[in-house]
Amino acid sequence: MAGMSREQGRKVVAQNRKARYDYHVEDTYEAGLVLTGTEVKSLRAGRASLVDGFAEVDAGELWLQGVHIPEYTQGTWTNHEPRRRRKLLLHRLEIERLSARVAERGLTIVPLSLYFKDGRAKVEIALARGKRTYDKRQALAAKEAKREAQRALGQRAKGYG
Repeated sequence: MAGMSREQGRKVVAQNRKARYDYHVEDTYEAGLVLTGTEVKSLRAGRASLVDGFAEVDAGELWLQGVHIPEYTQGTWTNHEPRRRRKLLLHRLEIERLSARVAERGLTIVPLSLYFKDGRAKVEIALARGKRTYDKRQALAAKEAKREAQRALGQRAKGYG
């Protein structure tokens, strides 16, 4: 009875519910995820956050960034970096297709869910458009800068500095 210890079916670890609000999903893919031992244990304990996650193609490989997998509590010094970039496994053709569509149409690749399928970690990624976090971040930065300027002006007006 080989391989009976592996569990069957899907066990969802994390979902990115916000993604469906922030983005218009055009296409979804299932990708494998390359993980370290402590990451797998942490995920099996059911902990991860996809909120700030995104994927990008770099030198023909697909990488998942910004996904938070907390350190494994019983881990030792071998523990992983919670937000390190992790390699995603997809067929080369799919990666090329993703890469082309991101380049030409300004789409983003976001993780929708992270789960175990027959014992292997998988990520459902979406090719999405919409309010890109990049735009939000820019708007936020501009707001911050303006506030800083106002503050500086205000202080000068009050005779400080």
